[in-house]
Amino acid sequence: MVKTFDHITVVVRDIEAAKSFFALLGFEEIQSSIISGKAMEDYMGVKDIEADHITLAIENPHAEVQLLHYRHPSAIVDADSAHLNKLGFNHICFAVEDIEAEVRRLTAAGVRLRNRIMEFHNRKLVFLCGPEDVTVELAQWL
Repeated sequence: MVKTFDHITVVVRDIEAAKSFFALLGFEEIQSSIISGKAMEDYMGVKDIEADHITLAIENPHAEVQLLHYRHPSAIVDADSAHLNKLGFNHICFAVEDIEAEVRRLTAAGVRLRNRIMEFHNRKLVFLCGPEDVTVELAQWL
């Protein structure tokens, strides 16, 4: 049985831009390594893998965003990553205390919104444009 959420991994072309985006959400870099070799090839199913692996974390409760930047082979661009009606991964959501204040702070720092704040299922919600057009949502419980 699952105990809790552990991490999500995002493949990015620009590590620094992705780290900056997640830093705005409160994530801090806690580990950095290069993954490669036969064990990683077998585990990831990617022949000749060599990639930067950056772990970002927030605490209370602990959660991680892991960034992968492929050195080899080249990352495959998903032209549909911003479309929320595609099959597969849709978005990740983080809870916040004051969604309006967060939206003001994030947009002032250059983060783009995908929509306006709305209320749904006892929450205020908003979608952000994340690294590589991954959709990140903020939720304030009412």
